[in-house]
Amino acid sequence: MMMRRRGRPLVRAAATTAVVAGTAGAVRHHQDQKYANQAAEQQAQQEQAYAAAQPAYEPAPAAPAGIDMDQLKQLGDLHTAGVLTDEEFAAAKAKLLG
Repeated sequence: MMMRRRGRPLVRAAATTAVVAGTAGAVRHHQDQKYANQAAEQQAQQEQAYAAAQPAYEPAPAAPAGIDMDQLKQLGDLHTAGVLTDEEFAAAKAKLLG
């Protein structure tokens, strides 16, 4: 009676399993990249839409030269505290601004 070698079928099965697993891994990697690219594109579109909806930033105009901002702030604080009336504040501010 002849004995049969058992090594060959296991090698083929292992090779087949490796090919199937490798193919599945490659397909999954491709899908992961595809979904990541779609998510990145969607994020970029959302950021563009958000940026378009926001008002443009415009810096506050600089104070003209020769104006003492500390004195103007003190006048505002005095007016807020109720020490100066509206008329007194307007007159002092006009005098300070020239």
